[in-house]
Amino acid sequence: MASSSIRLLSYTFLLTSVTASAHAQSSEELAKKLSNPIASLISVPFQFNYDHGYGPEDGDKTTLNIQPVIPISINEDWNLISRTILPVTWQDDIAGPSGEQFGLGDTLQSFFLSPAKPTESGIIWGVGPVFLLPTGTNDLLGSGKWGAGPTGVALKQDGPWTVGILANHVWSFAGESDRVDVSSTYLQPFISYTTPDAWTFALNTESTYDWESDDWSVPINFTVSKLVTVDKQPISLQAGVRYWASAPENGPEGLGFRVSITFLFPK
Repeated sequence: MASSSIRLLSYTFLLTSVTASAHAQSSEELAKKLSNPIASLISVPFQFNYDHGYGPEDGDKTTLNIQPVIPISINEDWNLISRTILPVTWQDDIAGPSGEQFGLGDTLQSFFLSPAKPTESGIIWGVGPVFLLPTGTNDLLGSGKWGAGPTGVALKQDGPWTVGILANHVWSFAGESDRVDVSSTYLQPFISYTTPDAWTFALNTESTYDWESDDWSVPINFTVSKLVTVDKQPISLQAGVRYWASAPENGPEGLGFRVSITFLFPK
């Protein structure tokens, strides 16, 4: 009887260990997918950013970026990934004594056509169009222009590491004639490390070059993320800091902050 009890306890311990290991592996896999901008995973991030030092009044800006990512399977070989960025912004005195503004900024909509599997060398890539939609509710929140251009991403995931770059270029082609034209290049090189217990440490820049004003904006971001499960819902929690290495004359300065929460909907 004692022998049977010991055997039962051993089996129970083994089963519990295997189940916990499988759960950890699943969490690690989901965390790594979040490091891939074109992963076959529905996710809905809500990203809060705070920056300051705008203009002569040292204005402040707080932005909530709503960024749903929706992959669509075209066939067994190809996926189409939709990435949307809809900013909701509160800002104060960013253009001298310009007062407060609150509302929507311009929407950036990207589509990536991507192979369902990495290349033989392990490269994951996607290319497609990007569109600028003039959804800004105030002249100081949006460009007033319709825009379009190419976008692309390439990355490699090797063990816990993810290294890659995302880029696009947007030209304006229509919109309010009295507003400045848009011609901007966006470059986002990134590197991240994901631990077996689903912590992710990431470093990137989100650099923009404005060809109309010949200005660089170069924030360098360091973030820490943790994948958790709340009532069977996978959620990624992130916090980080950014340093503005370069910005236009009236742009942000010094340190900024970022926190985000991302809801994941794995298949």
